[in-house]
Amino acid sequence: MQRVHEPVDLIEAQMLISMLRNEGIDVYLQGEDLIGGVGELPALGLLGLMVANEDVERAQELIILYQQATPVTDDKTDVAQVVQYGTLEC
Repeated sequence: MQRVHEPVDLIEAQMLISMLRNEGIDVYLQGEDLIGGVGELPALGLLGLMVANEDVERAQELIILYQQATPVTDDKTDVAQVVQYGTLEC
């Protein structure tokens, strides 16, 4: 197994895990149990997505596509604001 990505948080980790599994890639979340130790442990690098060696390239491609995706918006959404702040208002 190889580490293919370090998610920012558990939410991103779970979204990526769902995406990879839907594509037929078995994925394991390394470090999930360490989240409770934040403050005692380094803040970065606790989480890692692990996949089998034969799935590394495809998993990395899918993660890059996820990171480059543009949110779907309606005509009322100011796309410039979304890009500047990285969020959509609900």
